[in-house]
Amino acid sequence: MSDTPTLPAELLRSLRRDAAGLVAAIVQQHDTGEVLMLGWMDDEALRRTLHEGRVTFWSRSRQEYWRKGDTSGHVQHLRSASLDCDGDALLLQVEQVGAACHTGEHSCFHRPVGEFA
Repeated sequence: MSDTPTLPAELLRSLRRDAAGLVAAIVQQHDTGEVLMLGWMDDEALRRTLHEGRVTFWSRSRQEYWRKGDTSGHVQHLRSASLDCDGDALLLQVEQVGAACHTGEHSCFHRPVGEFA
């Protein structure tokens, strides 16, 4: 018997994954509500996130798992996770340590659309 924790069957049934088996994960600072970033998760990334308390994503470009902060030190500690009504998006509320964006910005959403007009 495996010691690896699994995801609840009801959660697995409720997830509506895309053709690649992924679901969007919106990351939000738990105490301010600031939206920090968007990442992608498969079942294993979600399992790791829920059981380890550190946010793990699936990298579509590198085709591998990456746990936020392992190389940058900008860790995301999971506070809560919710599934939207359609089952095709997750909301992860986190305690962000350092910048969430790979550019060094606190949030990935730092570029107003008006800049492009």
